[in-house]
Amino acid sequence: MAHPSQLGFQDAASPVMEELLRFHDHALMIVFLISTLVLYIIVAMVSTKLTNKYILDSQEIEIIWTIMPAVILVLIALPSLRILYLMDEINDPHLTIKAVGHQWFWSYEYTDYDNLEFDSFMVPTNQLAPGEFRLLETDSRMVVPMEAPIRVLITSEDVLHSWAVPALGVKTDAVPGRLNQTTFIASRPGVFYGQCSEICGANHSFMPIVVETVPLPYFESWSALMS
Repeated sequence: MAHPSQLGFQDAASPVMEELLRFHDHALMIVFLISTLVLYIIVAMVSTKLTNKYILDSQEIEIIWTIMPAVILVLIALPSLRILYLMDEINDPHLTIKAVGHQWFWSYEYTDYDNLEFDSFMVPTNQLAPGEFRLLETDSRMVVPMEAPIRVLITSEDVLHSWAVPALGVKTDAVPGRLNQTTFIASRPGVFYGQCSEICGANHSFMPIVVETVPLPYFESWSALMS
């Protein structure tokens, strides 16, 4: 049986994902306040004897319900635009990896190395080791150094795929004939799981993504062993 902490998304492991979580809480609080106000008005209208039931106009109320939604939209839009620009910012990446989607697996090419490339297939259920996750574990993980800007170039060889790792705040479509790019910085070591987030065919749910972030000395040893 899975531990309760394994039943949801993994904790944020990148600065962008932490910002996305803060924005989620910010927007949710605004929605909660609006819902509370609307519920109060409904209850007041149903339960209160209205003395001005047939009033035709009120300039004050019309000004309020015009300005308040505009202010609320600004409070939501400004942090949202800030995060969008942060997600698109790519400054001097320390490592570039090309991820190619296939039906139904991913292949990775470390473009800064001569012969460092491999395919990543899902581990079948009957071959899982104790503690590994069903439908999420792969035979070869994408290993990257932590606390370093990583650029991922994403494309597809056949149909539309989507390279997504929720804990890192990354989700980018893999389009045949097109090269999309995204970036992330892992703030701590760990193993982070994702899946193809585009319905790409019969085995869509069987092409997971596993990113392992390690300290730089361990990454250098791994890359020397693999290349």
